[in-house]
Amino acid sequence: MSGIPVVLCLSGNDPCGGAGIQADIEAIASMGALAAPVITALTVQDSQNVMRLEPVDPLLIIEQARAVLEDMPVAAIKIGLIGSVENIQVIHSLLHDYPDVPVVLDPILRAGGGNRLSTDAMEQALRQLLFPYVTVLTPNSQEARALAQEADTLDACAQQLLDDGCELVLITGTHEDTQAVENRLYGNHRLLETFSWERLPHSYHGSGCTLAASIAGLLAHGLEPFSAIHEAQEYTWQTLAHGFRLGMGQHHPNRLFWARGEDDEQD
Repeated sequence: MSGIPVVLCLSGNDPCGGAGIQADIEAIASMGALAAPVITALTVQDSQNVMRLEPVDPLLIIEQARAVLEDMPVAAIKIGLIGSVENIQVIHSLLHDYPDVPVVLDPILRAGGGNRLSTDAMEQALRQLLFPYVTVLTPNSQEARALAQEADTLDACAQQLLDDGCELVLITGTHEDTQAVENRLYGNHRLLETFSWERLPHSYHGSGCTLAASIAGLLAHGLEPFSAIHEAQEYTWQTLAHGFRLGMGQHHPNRLFWARGEDDEQD
């Protein structure tokens, strides 16, 4: 058997290459794993915003995913943009049939430019159908508040998401008004760790995808979740520090920074 673990990725396609399935493939490859990509939604987007989202037919999603799962030893599952309640329902059936495979879910609710990518019904379906199977949930602080609207603090938001069934919740702090970026990891009904990272001067298109995918890639190698979460944050920060601006909006993370020389990097 090959020593390269397989990560099943259920994500949308971003034609500008900053986020979505391409981010998953690059980040997971950087972790030394193979990404098996299943497209959940097609989008019209650039480095500034998402203009249109078209969910893939749920039957096509489930057929693609089951073809991979029945053929390869999938060691982790990464879920990003889903696109519809119907797609959440078929992914639920998938996770129900493979309960021992670790799951990393990045709950993408809005585009970087602000356009909404989910509905209230989708957010309820996420909580009810998918969160009970999630090993690591990676919302940013805005997503955590949207998913746990009854809570009045981020700590309370995390508790609500844990109560919904997630094993671990990593709330990222990029959107908070703090000098450093503080990412807070919760589990066992408490705050487990606060990770502090230097705040970089730009905003980035696909940073959340990069973080979640790299966690999944490391889990696929058999790392314990805490170690995977810590190492994935270090990798993600480096991709942002080495990032570049190609379009008129956010910077792209440079997920292959490790494969390039300093002279090749762009400002």
